[in-house]
Amino acid sequence: MTAATRPAGQRTGRVRSARLTDLAAVGELSRVSHSPDEHPDTRVRSLGLPVSSGQISAFSLFRLPLGAFQPHDQLYVYEDRGRLTGLARVERDAQRDEWTIVELDAVDNGDAGDIRFRLVQHLLRDASKRGAVRFHVACADGDGNVELFMQAGFARYGEERIYYRSPESPLPALPTDSKAGGLGIRPVVPLDAMRLDRLYRSATPAPVWRLEAYRLHDWERQGTHWRIPRSSLTPILRFADVEAFLQASGPDQDPEVMAFAQVGVAKADQPHYLRVVTRPEHDPSQLVAYGLGVIAERSGGGRSGTGRSGGGRSGARAGLSDRAARGHREVSGVLTAVRSYESPLDRRFEEQDFSMVANVALLMKETQIRVAEPALMPVASR
Repeated sequence: MTAATRPAGQRTGRVRSARLTDLAAVGELSRVSHSPDEHPDTRVRSLGLPVSSGQISAFSLFRLPLGAFQPHDQLYVYEDRGRLTGLARVERDAQRDEWTIVELDAVDNGDAGDIRFRLVQHLLRDASKRGAVRFHVACADGDGNVELFMQAGFARYGEERIYYRSPESPLPALPTDSKAGGLGIRPVVPLDAMRLDRLYRSATPAPVWRLEAYRLHDWERQGTHWRIPRSSLTPILRFADVEAFLQASGPDQDPEVMAFAQVGVAKADQPHYLRVVTRPEHDPSQLVAYGLGVIAERSGGGRSGTGRSGGGRSGARAGLSDRAARGHREVSGVLTAVRSYESPLDRRFEEQDFSMVANVALLMKETQIRVAEPALMPVASR
């Protein structure tokens, strides 16, 4: 017989930081949360991301890969009578003082809601001592996820549709450098920061870009540690080689950036990543195809005979990546996220054989108070 649930005032559990001796139990709880079909007798409440999709392991990276932890990441557990029944995992962006909640699980014996709320409250208190500025979370709108975070002071500011491209669909070939140049496509460099910021603000509603508050320094920070523009899939970039490309139009002296593509080529057994930001009046189909071609070349999964010129990029960009040279082949699909206000970008991805697999809510909490900046005003006579 199942024991009766104890009232909240009689619960003996507590939230604490995870210890090294907890790793086995934490790993099992994370695995159960992301493989519910394998444990029909155990009910677990999680963020509701599509981790157990039949045809893909879209969010397998959100399971507990111990090697993925970095020194500034945080892991909290809920312990009750010597048993771990709750887990919260946070990834920290030390450059922007932002925390992203990527896992929030609790065994549901009738008190999962209270356990998860206590985990969130604990990590918020702990983060305030560590100087966190913003908290981000993406979750399915079910099992009380959105209500839980809004009770903790989070604000819902957007929705994203997750699209997936199956590895059964062949990736397009990467165009030659001369052809890409004719389309206005080239790699992003730090000097493009101002142009990228203008592009982002033109493609994003003002309330959203004010909340996300990207700075020019964030656009200049490229390479493996580049985390903007963020999406519900941003944690996937920790396990990927990140590159960025833009499509420009206009005079050579000061061209206007029309679209931006962030490409993450998976370094582990997980999907690749493609994120596109485009001006509403621009058709980004060519840039989307180019990003898929980059994934094909870097992963070794493209069609043979790409026809690239021998005088193109050098090093890793002049052919297959080191992983491809060692025999790695494309076995994973490609993930992308499209926000609700970015339509018709979703149609461009569907034309490239992407299909929607999930719809998630975006929530954020700020710890700073916004005040008006000092500004000069014209003198008016009365």
